[in-house]
Amino acid sequence: MSEEQIRDEISSKKDMITKIEEEITKKEASAEREIEADYDHKIESTKSTLRAEEKNYEEATQKVEEWKTKEKELKSLVKDLSKELKNLKKSKSKALKKKLNDIAKEKKTRIGSIEKEIKTLEKNLEKLQKEAESG
Repeated sequence: MSEEQIRDEISSKKDMITKIEEEITKKEASAEREIEADYDHKIESTKSTLRAEEKNYEEATQKVEEWKTKEKELKSLVKDLSKELKNLKKSKSKALKKKLNDIAKEKKTRIGSIEKEIKTLEKNLEKLQKEAESG
């Protein structure tokens, strides 16, 4: 092989390398566009969904805190009202018992005085009957 042929061969190989590099550069650019087309929409969609769900999560967390606060308030209120109800039932029972005792005392007092009068009248009647028999 002559010097000229070797130089032509070298030049030809260099041209092949240049063509391969150009072809690879085009493929790289094409691959980048292809991958972007496949993923960019999915990435944007996922970002959008993520933002919405983060907002929902934040709202839910806030609601949880509100409900925890409300739970504490209501727990205290229910406890107080339960205690008040129990006390009212006890007071009602005591008041009824006292009222019935007072009524029973009144009955006893009022009937007692009438029964005394009846006994006195019965004694007077017996006297009159004895006097009528004897006399």
